[in-house]
Amino acid sequence: MRLSLLALIAFAAWPQTAPFTPAEDIAFHHADIMSEGTRMTAEVFVLKASAGKKLPAILMAHGWGGTAALLRGDAMAFARAGYLVVTFDYRGWGDSDSRVILTAPEPRDHPNGRFTAEVREVREVVDPMDEVTDWFNAIHWLQAEPQFDPDRLGLWGSSFSGGLVVYVAEHDPRVKAIHSQVGAMDGRSMIANETERKKTYEEATKMARGELDYPAPGIKVIGNLRGAPMRAKFVPYDPVEDVNKAPQCAMQFVIAEKEELFDNRDHAIKAYQRFTGRKNLVEVPGITHYGIYLEAHQQAQKLAIEWFDRYLKK
Repeated sequence: MRLSLLALIAFAAWPQTAPFTPAEDIAFHHADIMSEGTRMTAEVFVLKASAGKKLPAILMAHGWGGTAALLRGDAMAFARAGYLVVTFDYRGWGDSDSRVILTAPEPRDHPNGRFTAEVREVREVVDPMDEVTDWFNAIHWLQAEPQFDPDRLGLWGSSFSGGLVVYVAEHDPRVKAIHSQVGAMDGRSMIANETERKKTYEEATKMARGELDYPAPGIKVIGNLRGAPMRAKFVPYDPVEDVNKAPQCAMQFVIAEKEELFDNRDHAIKAYQRFTGRKNLVEVPGITHYGIYLEAHQQAQKLAIEWFDRYLKK
């Protein structure tokens, strides 16, 4: 079994904040989602011809180091297929605000729970437990959208977020279908051998004792990928083990035949084999991991639409 930190990589890019003009047939607006008191930015897409109609929804978020701006093409395609589509940036990524931490001890006397303090942001770190929390809060926010039919919710994830959507479906019965492509679904590579185990727990110990700070934004730990992993937070993250906690959800797994970043047998194939509910596994021939965004992009998009149509449309 080949396990490494590379198993957790997702399609990554530099943050994109350029102005965006949607296609003429698409209604588009920005929104704010509050996650644990921090504002996340969201983008909402719907076909103008669907105005006033209750619709199934597809919720989308990026993987390791990406931003919601990368998802606009797929979001418009899903909107044209008849869905309310919402994309969002995790806390500390893209246009979302960051979590903040105190730079000095909290003062003892602060009536009404308020005090003035200097803080620093926690930005561009990769923490699967924080990110699934952001998914849950995005789902909570979506419940109040006027056009959303709450009985028809689907999640779309790719690579690192391809594992996150599995985890979220396992813990939120409102999720009725997921499309997970080239997904990494097991964070235990952080303790897969003695070297990784030592590194992970030494880092966690130093942070717990105040001897190590959060990494600065823009750090590249792996290749050209932005974002440093919070290694200890990956250890309890293993959605591949718990797929049968989501019997209400139809799960589609799309994998690359020549996946080079991890062994599919330890991730999507294992999840597919363990899941006893409605499921589908598609291996795209001839492509490596990033081929899902390049030569196989249209195929993957079509597979997602067909899957969501099958399980989210009445």
